[in-house]
Amino acid sequence: MGLMERLRNGTKYIVIILIVSFGLIWVLADVDFFGAMNAGPNKLGKVNGDDITLEEYNQRVQYYNNLYVQQTGSSMTPEISALYEQQVWDELVNSRLIEQKMDALGITVTDSELLDMVYGDNPDPIIVQNFSRQDGTIDRASIDQMLTNPDFSQQAIALDLQLRQKRRQEKLTNFIAAGVQVTDEQIEAEYFKQNSFADIAFVRLPFGEISNDEVTITDKDLRNYYNSNKEQYKVEENYRARIVSFSFLPTAEDTAEIFEEVRELKPDFAAETEDSLFLLRQQSSTPYSAAFVNKEDVREEYKAVLDLNTGEITNPFLNGSQVSMIKKLDEKGDEIKFVVFSRLIEALPATIRDADEAARDFQLFADEETDFETEAERAGKTMDEIFATKGNSFISGLGNSQQVLSFLEKADEGDISRVIELGTDFVVVQLLQKNKEGYRPFDEVQTQIETLVRLEKKKELTAQKAADIVASNTDMAAIANAAGYELQTTESVAANAVFLDGAGREPKVIGAIFTLEENDISGPIQGNAAVYIIQVTSKQTPNLENLTDAEKDQIRTQLEGEINQKFGAIWLEELKKEADIIDNRNLLIQS
Repeated sequence: MGLMERLRNGTKYIVIILIVSFGLIWVLADVDFFGAMNAGPNKLGKVNGDDITLEEYNQRVQYYNNLYVQQTGSSMTPEISALYEQQVWDELVNSRLIEQKMDALGITVTDSELLDMVYGDNPDPIIVQNFSRQDGTIDRASIDQMLTNPDFSQQAIALDLQLRQKRRQEKLTNFIAAGVQVTDEQIEAEYFKQNSFADIAFVRLPFGEISNDEVTITDKDLRNYYNSNKEQYKVEENYRARIVSFSFLPTAEDTAEIFEEVRELKPDFAAETEDSLFLLRQQSSTPYSAAFVNKEDVREEYKAVLDLNTGEITNPFLNGSQVSMIKKLDEKGDEIKFVVFSRLIEALPATIRDADEAARDFQLFADEETDFETEAERAGKTMDEIFATKGNSFISGLGNSQQVLSFLEKADEGDISRVIELGTDFVVVQLLQKNKEGYRPFDEVQTQIETLVRLEKKKELTAQKAADIVASNTDMAAIANAAGYELQTTESVAANAVFLDGAGREPKVIGAIFTLEENDISGPIQGNAAVYIIQVTSKQTPNLENLTDAEKDQIRTQLEGEINQKFGAIWLEELKKEADIIDNRNLLIQS
């Protein structure tokens, strides 16, 4: 059978298939199937199945943005915005984890507990803050009105939720704290540390006095150290990248234009009678200040005001990173009063726009037309390498940047970032290498290990030398003479101190001091940089019978606070490790 005949016989089947296919397409289009396919995830993230919505994320970011503007009077920079965005994400994840844990523990707040928070003898601080009269008493009538009047139903619901949530978290905090017990022995030990002092004489034998020639190191020594201390060489996920920068520092033309702007304001400044308002309206970078000062105390850069008559103004002059002019207000005897108006020297919009356009052109061509290296060469730009570690916004070769870190954490090798604004530069970044969490290989850290092993062997040799000296001599003067070092003394060493006069930071040595009896001579005590031989010449320790109940409570509260702070952070970190956290920020929020 010929090809054309087979096609004619199969036509009816082809028509049926096409009709069914077009019908299916119409149905899928009618329910926006393809739109849903292209849309990707519609939630910003999930924590153990609980959604984090884009709406609540944006609302909280906006809250911080508004708060920042209120507190600083200026808008956030892109870098500050990136820091707050990361903070908001962490807060939303943490709040989900805490809520889930409270649910799992069955922590609830009953209506009677809520009523006690509102009407009890000790109302919650939220009630005190919002419903107190001027005399400090609670206005219960106002509370009743808000809780019963339909016009205040939304406020009543919000107050109910706020109080219940606060009480739940207090219960959770108490639950966590219940697992942290401060014993009487711990309290007594802390009391002892806070009230114990000693006078000592000591000889200090530095490790560095042992020469390298006296130390023998084998490959087995290095391998054994690496295997025994492998956790020291554990590294988080890290990134190697390269970066091209486009500066928008103010140009000479920008500076000249700002000089001219300030010069044009000189007549208005001279005519102004309310100088504080003038500085405010013109957004002076030097705040208003007008007080008499002695002429001899006038700063060098302001000396020109001494040659002015009252009411006159200096010509604009360069004052650090700003352009300033000074108005003389008054003079009496050896004192003078003046006010300074300044404007910061900043890149003008055209300069910023040119740098931004150059960076965007570079990013576009590097990403779509050529490649990063070729485009950098074509643009006459230097590529710098940077190195970053997951979770650490300090980037070697660049400085702090949450924006760059966020890109590196989400990117794949070879990806090129959008244009990122950093201080006075626009930058474009390419991720070269992403290394997963793991251990640095032995060959990579061998030199570092060799230094540490050599130090350990020097410590051993120094300690043995000290032990031999102590065994052969009976008093500190003879020990110092045999060691070849000065006999040092220090008084009133506190048991809770960490620094030893004449020796530096030596907490282990200070701890050992208070295990000695008066006049006892210690054996070798290994410190951070030396071995010590110590004699306690006088020691003052407290009598535990003098420990009052009030002091016990104070120390208990102090220790509980310290332990709870550490334990709470560890507890939350463990929740995160065990949680199933899905992060869709790179899909729903433009990097």
